[in-house]
Amino acid sequence: MKAIVRDVYGPPEVLEIRELPEPKGDLAPDEVLIEVHATSVTTAEWRMRAAVFPPGFSLPGRLALGWSRPREPLTGRDFGGRVLAVGSAVTRLSPGDAVFGASPKGANVERLVLPESAAIVAAPAGLSHVEVAALPFGANTAMHFLADGAKVQPGERVLVLGASGGVGVYVVQLAKHLGAEVTGVASAANLDFVRELGADHVVDYAITDPLATGQIYDVIVDVAGISSFARAKPALAAAGRYVPIEGSLGDLWRGVWTRIWPGPRVISGVAMDTREALERVRALVEAGAIRPIVGRRFEMAEIVAAHRVVERRRGRRGAVIVELPAAESAKRASVVPLERVG
Repeated sequence: MKAIVRDVYGPPEVLEIRELPEPKGDLAPDEVLIEVHATSVTTAEWRMRAAVFPPGFSLPGRLALGWSRPREPLTGRDFGGRVLAVGSAVTRLSPGDAVFGASPKGANVERLVLPESAAIVAAPAGLSHVEVAALPFGANTAMHFLADGAKVQPGERVLVLGASGGVGVYVVQLAKHLGAEVTGVASAANLDFVRELGADHVVDYAITDPLATGQIYDVIVDVAGISSFARAKPALAAAGRYVPIEGSLGDLWRGVWTRIWPGPRVISGVAMDTREALERVRALVEAGAIRPIVGRRFEMAEIVAAHRVVERRRGRRGAVIVELPAAESAKRASVVPLERVG
């Protein structure tokens, strides 16, 4: 089966398509065999491929992923697909179910085996594999930092730096769902798009510095890594929260000491991919609070081009999705065998 791998850190060109062995024939009682139709190229994927980490995280990043070369060659994390087979003890999923999730050991592969306890959930009805693959990283990150971290309240003023990207599109939608007054910062070409997502106000970053307008915000969310607490603090209310999605090690420390001293706080950390988190994401989709946003779609053979789009950072609209061969095969096939193992 085909997979996208890399043996070294580096530019997009280190990625290659390689044949890997099929998953073992017999599933363990708690395992699920998934046919992957689509995956997402996120900023996290770019960083792991290139070993480019936020300030202060180079050492822990290398220790986690592999010091001189990647410990795990298989790339990708977020996916959308369907269940082909399940182990005898699996109760939550059945063959034929459309699912989405996040695989800690890679997802850019035609077929994937994960335990039932992994971050896999049934897809919301009516969404394609491509659409659900756009949800795990962006929507979960937005939920973790806005709802759980900053605890955005109705009527609060929220500024979103990088409002049109893979995470920003969900930050805007979720902030509106939580009842905030939202200002989205993006390029001129994406201002109308950000308005469509629900932003009450939009700012063209090429013309206006959103942190120097005199406007005071309750929450400033920096999705793109283009600000700092020092720059944002004058634009924050007395009990304001600064949320650097791509936080540095310094931001983690600032998050600690700003909890102690009065004044604006820094909300930093990591959004973990868990089944419970993705079930919350699915509930938000089913409630109409958020919708998946797919900006660009690429075939598996175009993986290098997909990574280049993400690495450029600016000008994106939502997620960058890679469609695997199973997606095309499913369009042609009329019958695909499904089974329960054990």
